[in-house]
Amino acid sequence: MGLVEDKAHAETQEEETMGIRKHIVFGALALASVSLFGLSAQAEDVKITVWSLDRDIQPAPNLIKDFNALDNGITVEYRQIQFDDVVSEAMRAYSTGQAPDIIAIDNPEHALFASRGAFLDLTDKIAASDVVKPENYYPGPLKSVMWDGKYFGIPKATNTIALYYNKDMFKAAGLDPDKPPQTWDELVETARKLTDPSKNVYGLTFSAKANEEGTFQFLPWAQMGGGGYDKINSEGAVKALETWKKIIDEKLASPDTLTRSQWDSTGTFNSGNAAMAISGPWELDRMLKEAKFDWAVALLPVPEQGAERSSAMGDFNWAIFSNTEHPDEAFKVLEYFVSQDDRMFKDFGQLPPRSDITIAPTGEPLKDAALKVFIEQLQYAQPRGPHPEWPKISKAIQDAIQAALTGQMSAKDALDQAAERINAVLG
Repeated sequence: MGLVEDKAHAETQEEETMGIRKHIVFGALALASVSLFGLSAQAEDVKITVWSLDRDIQPAPNLIKDFNALDNGITVEYRQIQFDDVVSEAMRAYSTGQAPDIIAIDNPEHALFASRGAFLDLTDKIAASDVVKPENYYPGPLKSVMWDGKYFGIPKATNTIALYYNKDMFKAAGLDPDKPPQTWDELVETARKLTDPSKNVYGLTFSAKANEEGTFQFLPWAQMGGGGYDKINSEGAVKALETWKKIIDEKLASPDTLTRSQWDSTGTFNSGNAAMAISGPWELDRMLKEAKFDWAVALLPVPEQGAERSSAMGDFNWAIFSNTEHPDEAFKVLEYFVSQDDRMFKDFGQLPPRSDITIAPTGEPLKDAALKVFIEQLQYAQPRGPHPEWPKISKAIQDAIQAALTGQMSAKDALDQAAERINAVLG
């Protein structure tokens, strides 16, 4: 090989080497670009914040974990808040532009936010949704998310109250354990037969406490009597409070009914110191552990046979704050939550707010029989309100209950006074 050929060969090798180097550099740059693009895409996931009371064994944090595992370009961040702080902290966060995208709010507080424009109107989104179907919900929970004829949220879970009764005590008193009281008069008469001061047993236990629990327990009675928060002094509502007064005066229920919570009153039933109790499905697992007797659940007694039924309605709703920067993504998160409603009871022990979901048997006969009653009772459950000034309305009802049961005022005078206060709020 000559010098010229050697030189040419050397130059060719150098060019090839340079070409390879160029390909390596371009390849590296390309890989870097892909890598950077991937990181950029990941960093640009839409972040949705959710506030709720739910602890680690409850729905919100678990549903969020499952949602995030979908890796669908939306990342949800969760913050657990405290019950007493929900309204004040959420409203403060909204007014300062620091509200979360989504919040779980106690159903009687929903109207406060919706009426002030703090919650996003979801009516059109729900109408276009293949997941959220209003016709699938019990009337009470659905009504609680509405304001001015529009949907400002989606029910998260629900509960209600019914009548627990000790079947063993019924038998011992000569009563048919398969025929619990159906009317208010029957309830009083049954409580009389079951009350036994010598054994420290009261016929009935419930909560008339001067807080939301008292309103929660009394309002269904007023509604069954043809009243309601906006006509709290109706003839039927007065009769309801007079019935409560009779139960207290005759010592068919403990005097501390006026100060005892639902949890404490149900504890009295579980310990065998009360033959009947008005409480909710949240007590079922506790009752299975604590109650050493045969028990069952019946629908709340009505004023008279054939009267319209009602019951209390508790638990929380989902809502999206109106100042969210990502309304579509936030609604997708809610749609995912709704798609998991069939897990609410099985995984978390909470009743779904929907009538189209069947609760599977638990294998505990007492619990399964009770659940059937609570699910039937949910058909009649009504929200407290909805009204943006619900705390003031509820306080008027609470004060009337206390005034009547302590003998400071007659039931009629107490409810007349409550009606005046409530009408001032309603305008």
